[in-house]
Amino acid sequence: MKNRHLPYSEFKKKALKNKKVRDEYDRLKPYYEFVGQLIELRIKKKITQKQLAEMLDTKQPAIARLESGKQNVTLKFLHEIARACSVKLELRFVHSPRVVTG
Repeated sequence: MKNRHLPYSEFKKKALKNKKVRDEYDRLKPYYEFVGQLIELRIKKKITQKQLAEMLDTKQPAIARLESGKQNVTLKFLHEIARACSVKLELRFVHSPRVVTG
């Protein structure tokens, strides 16, 4: 039997039918959206991971871990990134109604 590769869009659609998977996906979605914004900002500013790391007095692997979602980040570090990229950092809490079951 040939190895059949499932396109990501199909895999995601099937996986999200599972309530536990969907709940975890929803829980992590804001974090990964933020990481996506960070990557977009860096690319828009035409800054490599290495250049950003140098601006922040850190190493490139730290930026790679941050962008891959494998490293938690401090508020102080986010402010340093914003300053290095000449942007304003805005954080806010937004009310999000949750359905409570059981």
